Amino acid sequence: MDIKIDFTNMMADAIGDEHGITDKEIKDVNDLASKSVIELQDERRGKRHPFMDLPYQDDLIDEIEKTADEIAEGFENFVVLGIGGSALGNIALHNALNHPYYNMLDHEARNGRPKIFVMDNVDPDKFSGFLDVVDAKTTMFNVITKSGTTVETMSQFLIMSKILKNRIRKDYHKHFICTTDKKQGLMREITDREGFKSFIIPDGVGGRYSVLTPVGLLSASVSGININELLSGASSMDERCAFDDINDNPALMNALLQYISYKKRGKNILIMMAYSNALSGIVDWFCQLWSESLGKKDSISGETVNCGSTPVKAIGVTDQHSQLQLYMEGPFDKVITFLHVERFNKNIEIPKDTVDKLEYLGGHTLNDLMEAEMVGTQLALTENKRPNCTITLPEVSESTIGQLLY
Repeated sequence: MDIKIDFTNMMADAIGDEHGITDKEIKDVNDLASKSVIELQDERRGKRHPFMDLPYQDDLIDEIEKTADEIAEGFENFVVLGIGGSALGNIALHNALNHPYYNMLDHEARNGRPKIFVMDNVDPDKFSGFLDVVDAKTTMFNVITKSGTTVETMSQFLIMSKILKNRIRKDYHKHFICTTDKKQGLMREITDREGFKSFIIPDGVGGRYSVLTPVGLLSASVSGININELLSGASSMDERCAFDDINDNPALMNALLQYISYKKRGKNILIMMAYSNALSGIVDWFCQLWSESLGKKDSISGETVNCGSTPVKAIGVTDQHSQLQLYMEGPFDKVITFLHVERFNKNIEIPKDTVDKLEYLGGHTLNDLMEAEMVGTQLALTENKRPNCTITLPEVSESTIGQLLY
């Protein structure tokens, strides 16, 4: 099942010429957009963009799944030590594809898989609290750093290394798996010296792109997520994004409309509003991807441009009651992208005939309410000439999340 993107409310026909994009504007840059895809695919064949080939890792998947099963048999907890791209992708996958209270489930309800923790900050109170509730002797630590000079991650590693050496002594190395560079860097040096098992961060793949490498795939597999389906979804989106026609390539059309909105309409804030708590981590991950990819001081030619739009996270319906007034009535400097789920995993019915004056809710479901509130927000924004588009997932699954990430 493919995800879909609806750009109707970005267009002038829906919100007017002042804030919406005209068909002529798209037509004027269509040839340039198509050319950019052809050039990108040529560069890909020249191995300039290794992240584009991440959906195709069959041999690696077998090794990751074997290791994940061994970890599940031997440890109660699996802890990622990482920050930025080494953490956000892991969090996004677990929020989306595991039970919302996964760590609170008993061992059987987790299908015998370990609890998952991602330590993505060096806040001393949080780290101390983590040490209070997790027994290092029953825990596998996944240290993720390409260089080994990421001070936050290495500080956490040094703390846990000392604790484990004191408590386990000679076998402490069995509690670490390092995800790092293949040949160089301090973490590679430590890994080889101490005898840690390791996985490789591929050359040319930056942290913000690394969720579909062992950086994200190992913890996902440890928790029982089907990483084959995840990569299959990514590969299907890769096929769609290879088309040089904007009508067939959703990523190209989105890029084109966001670019025109930024350059010609002054929309320098991009809101991503997920009407699904499961997609909350995806929005955080996206904010890093957008910020680091497009926030630039200099252009390719070396000219100082200080460019980039600012991504903002919002969750529906929660932020209808905290942010929406600004989006509706504030400056005309924003584009809103909705993340919409057609079918949730569960249906929860609102009881009938319980409280006077609330009978209009009875017989409906929370699913109905979520959908109605999203549609109402879309309509209200459009009526107020606020550009918005919608990415729809038929359901939240490994396949659709793979598509969305790619």
